[in-house]
Amino acid sequence: MSMGDIVWLFFIFSAVQPMLRQQMLEAMRIRKISQLERERKSRVILLVHRQETMRFLGFPIARYIDINDSEDVLRAIQMTDADVPLDLVLHTPGGLVLAALQIAKAVREHKGKVTVFVPHYAMSGGTLIALAADEIVMCEHSVLGPIDPQLGESPAASLVKVIAEKPMAKIDDRTLIMADVGRKAIAQVKEAATELLTRRLPAEKAGALADKLTSGTWTHDYPIWASVGKSLGLPVSTDMPADVFQLLKLYPQPVRMQGGGGVEYLPVERRLPGGSRVDSSGWNSAR
Repeated sequence: MSMGDIVWLFFIFSAVQPMLRQQMLEAMRIRKISQLERERKSRVILLVHRQETMRFLGFPIARYIDINDSEDVLRAIQMTDADVPLDLVLHTPGGLVLAALQIAKAVREHKGKVTVFVPHYAMSGGTLIALAADEIVMCEHSVLGPIDPQLGESPAASLVKVIAEKPMAKIDDRTLIMADVGRKAIAQVKEAATELLTRRLPAEKAGALADKLTSGTWTHDYPIWASVGKSLGLPVSTDMPADVFQLLKLYPQPVRMQGGGGVEYLPVERRLPGGSRVDSSGWNSAR
């Protein structure tokens, strides 16, 4: 074999390797989802958004809940018998209110039990979906977030506050228009959240909680921990199955072309069970 043939084989292998790796990853996902469905006798649906990076230019591309996501989730629910439980794994910063509401409404109207798993975070639209569930399973450090509408870079509640506190003569037309849209957006999301929450809460409590989550009480990135969620009256549990963590690992952050991420560690367990210790190699050994 000539040097030229070796070079060609190298380039072919380099081109094919990412595709093979992706196919293997997808096969592992299918097996894990199938395993979880068999164990829980449910339909498992994942809504996972990772920040992606363009291969050559390196610009970050943020992923959000969009109409394509709602179409896919609705199709999965439609393919599921009404009495079959739904398990939704959410890992998302949020997204379009319309798309999130479509998913949330379908979740609320499903007859079987609906469980939402939040292994890390489900903010904004992700939280809106979680409000429709019968049970929200979180970890000690995973978070939900407020669902107050955002208009571009401005919180709707803040735009409304500007109109209330600033002299009308000093407010430009665009701000007036945005504040009017913001007021409507808050009312619409509050009404939708109230309807979702009445699946488990009395109407008065559902309305009060919806108002707290939509009115700008907190900043949009405020972390609602599991303990806070419980205190608000949400059906939060902290009994997170290990299989959910393992499944989320099969949706890795895309690798950057130059350099790595900001976090690096050896992906092996480090445990100290009774009667053993971790030696210098990282493995458990008898005392």
